[in-house]
Amino acid sequence: MSLAEIILALVTLQRAGELVLARYNTQRLLAQGAVELAPQHYPLIVAVHTAWLIVLWVFGRQQPVNVMALVLYLLLQILRSWVLWTLGRRWTTRIIVLPGAPLVTSGPYRFLSHPNYAVVTGEMALLPLALHLPLTALVFTLLNAMVLTWRIRAENRALRAAQTGAVP
Repeated sequence: MSLAEIILALVTLQRAGELVLARYNTQRLLAQGAVELAPQHYPLIVAVHTAWLIVLWVFGRQQPVNVMALVLYLLLQILRSWVLWTLGRRWTTRIIVLPGAPLVTSGPYRFLSHPNYAVVTGEMALLPLALHLPLTALVFTLLNAMVLTWRIRAENRALRAAQTGAVP
């Protein structure tokens, strides 16, 4: 097994684990009276992330590893963990709003409105670069930026609605 395959297997397992955690948190929040808002973009996010992983497996699994890009990618995992820790049971992959719950303003949210999206943007570029796939980095960074533009607008509207009590 190549180093690239080990890295890709770990990233794939991480993403699968995050989906399990997100589903658990989503179900728990919905049971507490939370609502999902703006779900229309979610299949596109899933498609971009799935395609990214597939392309990395197809074209990157036998590539040598750029250690500097990998180190930067690993540093992003510290930030990802900080986001997950800060949001705790409120972290999901969907836009789930719990009416009456205060906005999270601690941890990385003191510095950025959407720190998880900054992490994802970096990951989309750095992991392909770690596998010497600059075109893949460019294409998926652009695709991710388009999807995140839609997502962030929808999430900001949802958060404003939650703060003003206008959540259905």
